[in-house]
Amino acid sequence: MRVPLSWLREYVDLPATETGRDVQAKLISVGLEVETVEQLGDGLKGPLVVGKVLTIEELEGFKKPIRFCTVDVGQANGTGEPQEIVCGARNFAVGDKVVVVLPGAVLPGGFAIAARKTYGKTSHGMICSSDELGMGDDGTKGIIVLPPEHEVGTDAIELLQLVDEVLDIAVTPDRGYALSIRGVARETATAYGLPLSDPALLDVPGPNAFGYPVQVSDPLGCDRFTARTVTGLDPEARSPLWLTRRLQKAGMRPISLAVDITNYVMLELGQPLHAYDRSRVQGPIGVRRASQGEKLTTLDGVKRTLDAEDLVITDDRGPIGLAGVMGGANTEIDDTEGTTTEVVVEAAHFDALSISRTARRHKLASEASKRFERGVDPQAASAAAQRTVDLLVLLAGGTADAGVTEVIAPSAPHTITIPANHPDKVAGVDYGRETVVRRLQQVGCDVYGQDELIVTVPSWRPDLTDPNDLAEEVIRLEGYENLPSTLPKPPAGRGLTDRQRLHRRVGRALAGAGYVEAPNYPFVGEHVFDQFGLAADDPNRKVVKLVNPLSDEEPALRTTLLPGLLGALRRNDGRGSHDLALFETGLVFHPREELKIAVRLPVDRRPTDEEIASLTEALPLQPRHAAVVLTGAREQAGWWGKGRPSDWADAVESARVLAREAGTELIVRGGQYGPWHPGRCAELAVVLRGVEQVIGYAGELHPGVLKTLGLPARTSAMELDLDVLESASSGVPKGPKISTFPVATQDVALVVDASVPHADVEASLREGAGELLESIRLFDVYENAAQLGEGKKSLAYALRFRAADRTLTVDEASAARDAAVSLAAERVGAVLRG
Repeated sequence: MRVPLSWLREYVDLPATETGRDVQAKLISVGLEVETVEQLGDGLKGPLVVGKVLTIEELEGFKKPIRFCTVDVGQANGTGEPQEIVCGARNFAVGDKVVVVLPGAVLPGGFAIAARKTYGKTSHGMICSSDELGMGDDGTKGIIVLPPEHEVGTDAIELLQLVDEVLDIAVTPDRGYALSIRGVARETATAYGLPLSDPALLDVPGPNAFGYPVQVSDPLGCDRFTARTVTGLDPEARSPLWLTRRLQKAGMRPISLAVDITNYVMLELGQPLHAYDRSRVQGPIGVRRASQGEKLTTLDGVKRTLDAEDLVITDDRGPIGLAGVMGGANTEIDDTEGTTTEVVVEAAHFDALSISRTARRHKLASEASKRFERGVDPQAASAAAQRTVDLLVLLAGGTADAGVTEVIAPSAPHTITIPANHPDKVAGVDYGRETVVRRLQQVGCDVYGQDELIVTVPSWRPDLTDPNDLAEEVIRLEGYENLPSTLPKPPAGRGLTDRQRLHRRVGRALAGAGYVEAPNYPFVGEHVFDQFGLAADDPNRKVVKLVNPLSDEEPALRTTLLPGLLGALRRNDGRGSHDLALFETGLVFHPREELKIAVRLPVDRRPTDEEIASLTEALPLQPRHAAVVLTGAREQAGWWGKGRPSDWADAVESARVLAREAGTELIVRGGQYGPWHPGRCAELAVVLRGVEQVIGYAGELHPGVLKTLGLPARTSAMELDLDVLESASSGVPKGPKISTFPVATQDVALVVDASVPHADVEASLREGAGELLESIRLFDVYENAAQLGEGKKSLAYALRFRAADRTLTVDEASAARDAAVSLAAERVGAVLRG
């Protein structure tokens, strides 16, 4: 919200010495986020005056049209003689009043004006456009043409209000009242302790039976609708300079008088309005929910298909506007034809949630919807309609119709009961009852009672719903900076949990293995599960959906880390980084079978264990996962060698890295799941309480998935459940005991069927070798049908034997090796090669 300081001063009598920076500091102290203070006209220096074009000579022989003009600037040039100026614009004619900057002046940006020779003529100054004066968008792309009533030689700096300060306020969703000059003025008056001249305090006639007919069929969606009619408008009337300049300073573009007035009143009072061309409205105005599939062409020229949840404004033909968002083109006031002489002014109050969903559904954010979804003062509708009518009568020569329509759904004021010392307990400061009552009254509340206060919330503060909201108002007005700094006292002896330690160790281990951490947002769209090829009954398809998602394309919480990681890989690959190894550790979310409502925790004490447990049970299941994705070179080529590309084995090895950090024995075997290539996918499992449990998958992704997602060929990935991995561990990993006795190494090469997994052979060797086996490593895989036979392969292992208390003899090492080979022969049909 852009707030010109000159406009703000109309409603709060600020000291003349107060600057925009001073007001910014005061508003920040009461909780408004004033981001910047823009200095309009900074560095501007006259003479800058109103001039009248006397003659125009078209100069020939140049690449673009050039005009040599003489302009009457009165005595501003010191001689009274016409000023000779060269200008390239063509949107003015002889007799027009324009803005002229004379030699010696300085325009915004440090642009000094001097007489100079150009196009064969000497130009003594410049005829100005709005851009050159820093005025903002005025709807034209040429010279400023002023209304004829302004006198030649008048100071244009004052006339155009070029020097001002504008406060740019970032309005948070709970402070919709600050999207108006009225709301900001109220906060300013409170901050300075000054009275407020409320622009909404107008004499408004009561409703009668002569107003324009209105039918509201959805009182929950529209609880107040005011309609006023103004006739006899001058279709040639244009917005005065003071009105257009205020709109420009507030960041809005002047359009036409009727539209400018509704925008002006919306900025002033915070109440969105709409003006209909009465001659184009057929029958009564109605408010209802749209029929599914109804069509409406909005003011932006887009034909929209309506949803059954959309609230619409109608006449006898059907929808003529998207309520609270944008009007329809079929009742638009068209000033290009100059035929609108009667208007119907709408000032209504719509349900915030309905407007927010409609605006998001149609991707149509507007100034009106931005205010309605944050909360608009329903009591201001009548005053806003009256203010609009008064300005139409004053500026367009219209006549206010005697009819006044008001459709109001009955509602009671919102009251909150709060202990007088509740803000004291929340803040840890002794404010006292008098301070609490005074501050709540400054907000606009009516307060009654002694120890127990009954607070009636003002209509413009729908965000105040419970005692803690009222406590926040007291605290912010008393000043957050005045709250004492109290350091919490954590109980002794509580460090990181085992889960947190594992999380940190995993991150360090993956980083040490060459992976780069790439955290992602925890949101997904359900279409990604189709892209991953998940089965219809896959548990990962059951998602927790957000009521108010940041993006309609990703309305659910993730059940897997891969969509975010693969998206990061795709973006980096598209930007030229082709050798990538990324990882992420984070929570995934699964809905509970039974939905529970979360309890509201107290703020005046620590929640009990039962309350925390109840809150936890209302949350989704949130296991912590770890995932990696790889593509491109795993080892770079150089003078040291050729390097090698990443493949499925690297993804599997990353899982083993995590298992080693957790001190868990990881079972790796062939598997098939979702996005992984069925022939290059490893299933990862652990033994938990005596039962094998699958915790994830690793390997190369399916080519079809890679094509669908736009990923490089041979991309690999791994994902596993860290929480289950931790549960299967034996605790914090212990350092190995290093024996002082030498190792005995025995190599064996076993011939097995090509379909036998290496993991099964290794498991048989490990079990058969017994407790003397220190490690086992596969160092060669050989396939040759001529030597081994069809469908056979040779697996060569290095077995390391060592005893803790003695040096092993050759016979002992050989016996252990033979026992291992014997069990492998029994289990998987292995035959000792050679």
